[in-house]
Amino acid sequence: MTIDIQKLPPVQAVDACRFDAIPEEVLSSRQPLVLRGLIAGWPAVPACRTVSSTAAYFANFWQDKQLMVYVADESIDGRFFYNEDFTGFNYRSGRSTLQQVMAKLAEADRPPEEASIYVGSTPVDDYLPGFRAENDLALEAHSPLASFWLGSATRVSAHFDFPDNIACVVSGRREVTLFPPEQLANLYIGPLEMTPAGQPISLVDFKRPDWQAHPRFKEALGEAQRCSLEPGDAIFIPGMWWHHIEATEDFNLLVNYWWRQSSMFLGAPFTALLHAILSVRDLPPPLRQAWQGLFKHYVFEPEEGAQDHIPERARGCLAPFTDNSARQLRAELLNRLNR
Repeated sequence: MTIDIQKLPPVQAVDACRFDAIPEEVLSSRQPLVLRGLIAGWPAVPACRTVSSTAAYFANFWQDKQLMVYVADESIDGRFFYNEDFTGFNYRSGRSTLQQVMAKLAEADRPPEEASIYVGSTPVDDYLPGFRAENDLALEAHSPLASFWLGSATRVSAHFDFPDNIACVVSGRREVTLFPPEQLANLYIGPLEMTPAGQPISLVDFKRPDWQAHPRFKEALGEAQRCSLEPGDAIFIPGMWWHHIEATEDFNLLVNYWWRQSSMFLGAPFTALLHAILSVRDLPPPLRQAWQGLFKHYVFEPEEGAQDHIPERARGCLAPFTDNSARQLRAELLNRLNR
């Protein structure tokens, strides 16, 4: 059985949205949105139609510094993933300059062992300083992190990101399949620590799903949305939505922007998840249930005014955080973890 991605419900599209005036209702949406032609006015879109023209355009900005690049043979069919026994991955990694990567992508007859080339999540300002002076989104108020992704035809397994995200297609085409956060159990997520790119990923091969091993994936597809993105298009992906992205052309370039809806000093929730797995998951059921009540009271469903009985000066981490108080609590946590 194969997936006909074209038959999945489409992501809602927003037309006439400009890169220099993105409506607040887009940025605050909790549903994914396709932003047709969002970056059509970027000089990079017409300049980066091919590998050679992209290299010529990048020459205005790139630095003689190395970045991480991933290479795999033709057997992976563009799917950067684990090896068969999950002791490692099905690709090789190394460091190279952007100039060298572009030259390799331009080769008409790369050897089979270099069929797939992928550069992921690389800071734009570090490796292409000046690029954003000509090609940028009006997101200054959100202080986003801008990254670029480029390579041959590749498939990025379904994963979530904590921050909100606008992904902008500069060159090539993308097929995007999205799932709401509650589909977690139906996506068959792999290891939490050893991951291809830092985020846990779905183990389902979207091109050739193993229905015997992953039967609940059919339920996830019942809640899925999909879209095709052309050069100049973008997609807004709310934080925690699972997304599978396939770059379908021989050369593809994407720039994305991440930003949080919470202050950076509050840290990463995923770290708290790992610590909860370590310290709470394997408790006897009655104790685990008691701790579930504490988490509900202090974290997930705190009642307004529940700490009013404590003098304000003594509320510590129960009070709203500041940069300083978050730093103090982080130091306390480090002390406790090192005992």
